[in-house]
Amino acid sequence: MRIFQISSVALGIAALAGCGGSSNDEGNSAAPKLTMQVTSTQDFPGSYGDVGAYEKVSGTLSGELDPRNPKNAAIQDLSLAPVNSRGMVEYATDFVLLKPKNMAKASGILRYDAPNRGNILTMPNPSAAPGDAVYLERGYVMLYAAWQGDVPKTTPERLTAQVPVARNPDGSSITGAYRTELVPSASTSTMALPGGVFNGSMIPYAPASLDNSRPGYSLTRRINETDVRLPIAAADWKFASCSDATPFPGTPDATKVCLKQGFDPLYLYELVYEAKDPKVMGVGLAALRDAVGFFRKAEKDSAGNANPLAGRIAHTIGQGTSQSGNAMKTFLHLGFNQALDGTRVFDGMFAHVAARQTNVNTRFAVPGGGGGLRTDHTAFGQTAPRGLDRNYADGISGRDGGVMRRCSASDTCPKFFLGLSGTEFWQLQGSPALTNTQGTQDLVQPENARIYYYASTQHGGAGGEASISYAPGRSVYPSGTVVHFNDTFRALFIALEDWVTTGRQPPASQVPKVADGSLVRPEQVKFPVMQGLQWKVGSQLTDIPAFNYLARYNDFELLDFGPQFRPEDEAGIASIFPPRQTGKHYPIMVPQVDAGTGLTQAGIRSVEAQAPLGTSIEFNYVASDKVVDLANLAGSYIPFHKTQAARLAAGDTRPSLQELYGSQQGYVQAVQAAADRLVAQRLLLARDAQAIVQKAQASAIFD
Repeated sequence: MRIFQISSVALGIAALAGCGGSSNDEGNSAAPKLTMQVTSTQDFPGSYGDVGAYEKVSGTLSGELDPRNPKNAAIQDLSLAPVNSRGMVEYATDFVLLKPKNMAKASGILRYDAPNRGNILTMPNPSAAPGDAVYLERGYVMLYAAWQGDVPKTTPERLTAQVPVARNPDGSSITGAYRTELVPSASTSTMALPGGVFNGSMIPYAPASLDNSRPGYSLTRRINETDVRLPIAAADWKFASCSDATPFPGTPDATKVCLKQGFDPLYLYELVYEAKDPKVMGVGLAALRDAVGFFRKAEKDSAGNANPLAGRIAHTIGQGTSQSGNAMKTFLHLGFNQALDGTRVFDGMFAHVAARQTNVNTRFAVPGGGGGLRTDHTAFGQTAPRGLDRNYADGISGRDGGVMRRCSASDTCPKFFLGLSGTEFWQLQGSPALTNTQGTQDLVQPENARIYYYASTQHGGAGGEASISYAPGRSVYPSGTVVHFNDTFRALFIALEDWVTTGRQPPASQVPKVADGSLVRPEQVKFPVMQGLQWKVGSQLTDIPAFNYLARYNDFELLDFGPQFRPEDEAGIASIFPPRQTGKHYPIMVPQVDAGTGLTQAGIRSVEAQAPLGTSIEFNYVASDKVVDLANLAGSYIPFHKTQAARLAAGDTRPSLQELYGSQQGYVQAVQAAADRLVAQRLLLARDAQAIVQKAQASAIFD
């Protein structure tokens, strides 16, 4: 653990921040206020090296934004938000701090982890993931603060943000076009808004009227996304809740849709209607900016309450995973890494398994959306730049400027890591972050950025054979990947800490490339022959079918949401629903695989990829003869045959376990060698390497 000294300059800034604003408030004499209310302080289980005990502090930050401040100008509809008597826009955000009880033991690092749809994904849990103790042993302060304004408070643990509703100047409701996709998982008469596989539990936008016969209201259905939309008559659906006791047309309900013949899980339903009362969602990004600034620099809040971290934070690192990782990229892209006093908010940033940006700053924004099974492929979140460099040129749209354009202009760019699993290539259109918009040349990334591809992995999951499940009715192959990135992420985060605090260069980017043939068009991927075999899933032997590569992937088309939409910033007002398809497509490239094992060639190959027991595939197929799609954010796994004789009899061209390792001892030696290599490359922590080797020693791969 290193403890960093706080400079007198930082303390001077803290004193200014403690007065409720910044020293550079763009000429406004009444600086925005920020007050902290602590609602609970609890002991956190365990004791962590020299740092000792931790405590969990929960509460709410209530703040103000000055709508006249140019640093808030990017926020859509901020000028239409109600203001208080001071002319300020108000907000509130839940927060949780995990901090050493003795702050003298803190290292000086504040790590912010963005909640994912209000959920804390990364709270250290050393009993379940022992490696996570490394952050606490190093004296980190962990901060979780809400940024998404449509999250309901369904559980005490869920972090919510209260953002204003935009109003017309006369105080009346603002209305506008809105679209959502309803994807039933089972037959049902009623579906809840807002809909979508990922956004379904958020607070919906109410329809301006329950009269669905009005212009601009429609419900359609289709099996596959590219199929023709089949309209459903307005007389056959209502904004209502139906049940056996109250059949169609049911009880009027602005939060639900009832269909006379019921929703069929075979179909994708698309609902368009006139919504009202848009939330000024972009306020959440400014709230995040100011919350981190408060905990980093302030001595006290505007009411005189002491900052529990006062004088102890020297460096800040922000992190987000999946949707919240996309949000961190959006935060950076829109210029919010510049604090009100002009300094950096985050010194380092890690956008983990985050290929896109997040739709948080349009009118009727949908921050919780995400591209998965038959949904959100033509929704918001697609139009902002994928390229990082400030001079990124988009040859498809004709626009210039990448994610780091604004922070480069203000000299507030952080040390930046982008992590990509295989899912980001096949389902979430990740390759445009790596290549030009013709797919013919690798991009040169900014000096302050590193991109790491976790080879042969899926979007989430703990990895290991125990994580694989198989339901042949849902997916064609066993679901999940044995290869994972949990251990890799920990090592990379420590490397990012070193880069931020000492300037030590991190490992070089590791990505598939057009130049060496490791990044190719989907039709160019060549898998080995993987014949079916029986494999034990749980306590049952299950027949796995032969692998049949279909070259399916999610397309990426340039979309037109109307003249008031600003696609380069994923901002403005969308008026065309569904969006107009331009016929211009970004080329999607995917990782090439090894002809022998079927594992991908490039990227960070974890121990499970260097000493494999089978082929982890970065995608899976829906088990349906009518639905043509990839299984939702899931990979697949086909184990190796145990003996050469068995694989030859099956016609499988991949090596058997016998040919790879010879014996259990040979397997353990291969695991040890792979772990040693990764530790030397700073891609695996020694403590995690030891655990991996111990697991290999305890396994019996030939039984």
